[in-house]
Amino acid sequence: MRRNSTTRPSALCESIYKLSFLLDLVEFDRRGRAPLPNPLNQSAVAPNYLAIMGAFRTGRAKALILAMLALILVCTVYLYRSPITASSAVPLVPNTAFEVPLTQRQKDFWKVLRPIIERHKPSCPSPEKRGDAAALHFDPTKEQPRPDLTDMSEEDVHKMEESHAAFIEDVKKSDKELKPIHTPGKRGLVSTAGSTYLPVFVSSLRMLRRVGSTLPVELYMKDATEHEKQVCNEVLPKLDARCLVLADVVGKNIIEHYQLKIFAVLFSSFEEIVWMDADCFPLGKPEELLDSEPFKTNGLVTWPDFWATSASPLYYRISRQQAPSMAARQSSETGTFLVSKKTHSLALLLAAYYNFYGPSHYFRLLSQGGPGEGDKETFIQAASAVGAPFYTVSERVQAIGHANADGLSGSAMAQSDPREDFALVQQDKWRVKDEAIAPAPHIFFIHANYPKFNPGDRIFGMGWETTPTLKEDGSAGRAWMAPPDTIKRFGYDVEKAYWEEIKWVSCELETAFRTWENKVDLCKTVEEYWGHVFTKPHDDDPKFTLDS
Repeated sequence: MRRNSTTRPSALCESIYKLSFLLDLVEFDRRGRAPLPNPLNQSAVAPNYLAIMGAFRTGRAKALILAMLALILVCTVYLYRSPITASSAVPLVPNTAFEVPLTQRQKDFWKVLRPIIERHKPSCPSPEKRGDAAALHFDPTKEQPRPDLTDMSEEDVHKMEESHAAFIEDVKKSDKELKPIHTPGKRGLVSTAGSTYLPVFVSSLRMLRRVGSTLPVELYMKDATEHEKQVCNEVLPKLDARCLVLADVVGKNIIEHYQLKIFAVLFSSFEEIVWMDADCFPLGKPEELLDSEPFKTNGLVTWPDFWATSASPLYYRISRQQAPSMAARQSSETGTFLVSKKTHSLALLLAAYYNFYGPSHYFRLLSQGGPGEGDKETFIQAASAVGAPFYTVSERVQAIGHANADGLSGSAMAQSDPREDFALVQQDKWRVKDEAIAPAPHIFFIHANYPKFNPGDRIFGMGWETTPTLKEDGSAGRAWMAPPDTIKRFGYDVEKAYWEEIKWVSCELETAFRTWENKVDLCKTVEEYWGHVFTKPHDDDPKFTLDS
């Protein structure tokens, strides 16, 4: 059985030290001087001092010195030759100690990428629209014509096609100069937030920690105006999160709004990324998704929106792809996604190109004015254009809310566990086509987007059309009570847990956020709502498990 290789050398060296001390005693006694103080254990040595003195002679002392030197040699050889196991090794220097600082890596990367993007700017006017795509619910059982509501001349289509292809080739040729920003093997969660989104993000971050996730978090902000010192320097570090400012890397007013997401992903220090919008939170540990299928095989996992895709036929010509069937997959809802920069670097760079020229060209081509037009389609389409694998969760997104006179007053979206969805698809069980074929997967992410659950904004009263905190009779009530079958897929009382974190943020950080400076009694308002709704059971409380 192997002894602990990290403790034996230190024990040998201690023995050598004691031996050296005995030699000091001999030498000092021979010269008639007082012995040196014993730094180890003088009381243990002193009783035997006279006996030691009689035993030693100068010749023996010399022999002992030679023996000590031999012992030092044995100790040194053992130290360097002994096998060191993972459990016994104690790294003296962190793996990242000699890395170039993140900010410098980001700037070096952007210094190479930006000229490539600008060299291949679409040299034509923006596409012209003849109308906007309708909000058509996705139906995988019917073949529908692809919306064609965007006009470009043949010459302009050709120019964009050439620019698109040239950008991809230029990126491939510049592979050595585009040095990766991320630390190999590092994984974490990335998001963006500022202004009224910042309190919402902190509640989401606390939900992440509540489920036991230990993923480090990088929160990107557009510019210095969104950076709040107290939150970034005091609040977030305690939750293993840090603030980074995109304008420090790309410059001011270069990217805006929807464009922020892809650049936050590109500039993050993580190789494997869980993306969550500020108003999203998980019901389980998201890092477990990174260790499972479908992510391990595909490297990019996205979730669906309610709607059918509405990308223009012109986009597929420009990207030199065959337009897929309208029944192939839903449009994307990128409040959450998983991506590996190791396997999808080219796809992400193309997505950055789409976003950089999104407002002028690509957002229109990818959505044609359909619901949620912006960055949402850039990730999947970029991966498809460069032949990178991806997995789109097939289980439908579910609106959750509470009943009203019109049916459902929805205030959030519920997205399914991709592992369970993947397992069903592998068995050729497509619930999106036939819900009776198998039980539904559990819910894994909530996107609380309509409205944002910010106590300092309009979450209470009639301030928002969905009135999430009010029952039909005007009294305080739960936001998420329907559909009952979806709420049962939560597995526990998620809304109560979320409001508990909102309450903590409202009371502990009531004066921390810039947008709350002129708000009065936020903590009191949230505590009163909590008291009415969550402190005791109600007859109309929903069930939260599938067996209830």
